[in-house]
Amino acid sequence: MKKDFLTILGLAQQEAHELVRRAKEMKDSGHRSNILENKSFILIFEKASTRTKVSFEVGIRHLGGHYVFMASKDSQLGRSEPLKDTARVLSRYADGLIVRTYGQARLEELARHSSVPVINALTDEHHPCQVMSDLLTIYELTPDFNDLIITWIGDGNNMAQSWINAAACFPFQLKMAFPEGYGPREDLIEQALNMGAKIFITHDPAEAVQGANYVNTDVWASMGREQEQDKRASVFKGFTLNEELLRLADHNVKVLHCLPAHRGEEITDQVIEGKWSIVWDQAENRLHMQKAILEWIVTPGN
Repeated sequence: MKKDFLTILGLAQQEAHELVRRAKEMKDSGHRSNILENKSFILIFEKASTRTKVSFEVGIRHLGGHYVFMASKDSQLGRSEPLKDTARVLSRYADGLIVRTYGQARLEELARHSSVPVINALTDEHHPCQVMSDLLTIYELTPDFNDLIITWIGDGNNMAQSWINAAACFPFQLKMAFPEGYGPREDLIEQALNMGAKIFITHDPAEAVQGANYVNTDVWASMGREQEQDKRASVFKGFTLNEELLRLADHNVKVLHCLPAHRGEEITDQVIEGKWSIVWDQAENRLHMQKAILEWIVTPGN
């Protein structure tokens, strides 16, 4: 039976924890292997990418595999043929599909009709590879997630929604602050709470940052919402992650940002370049986590 990685909640809790542990082991050992020898992956990217594209390409090579990259101009997803036809055809050519697209429904339809594993490299609703990498970054500094407070400040976007999924799998407390009307999907929050997640919601960034061990943010207008930039700059006033806000957090607080960052908007230059920042470790860890995910999807019995 094939294993897809479409959201964090698609993993069993034990699998999620094991991926974090395995990714750290891979990083610490400079892991290389031939587990993907004679295997090929197709990267289908309808959205622009730097870190996701490069980290997957390098990770596949580290594990002995090959890849074909398809940008939006190369892809006919849902244009000249149905998604299910594309999935069936590409499954005959490759051992896995790594997809960066718009709606989660597009990804899920591809996965339903693909006979090979499908990995979510980002959709408008979820970014599980990034958040799993962020969990690895936190795990390196704080191996025990119990009693940790992780704060999200800003838009209730795909990153925020994957953090909600993660809160259902790991025992940290998630505190979230966003402007009214810009929060994540209520059904995802309710689902996570029903699974035992500890989630606190507010519209006050200062309240969310109180006592936080890790503070996370992202751009105010994600890809596809650039036309809302001016409006959002006004709505999100007061949600900039700056030194004043960080004084309310734990004295050893660390800051994450998935990049690219709009310095002076959602985060100040002083913070992203300061003693609080673990952003560069976070970016590197995309490589190690995705290697662990690739190993997981091709290993039977996990």
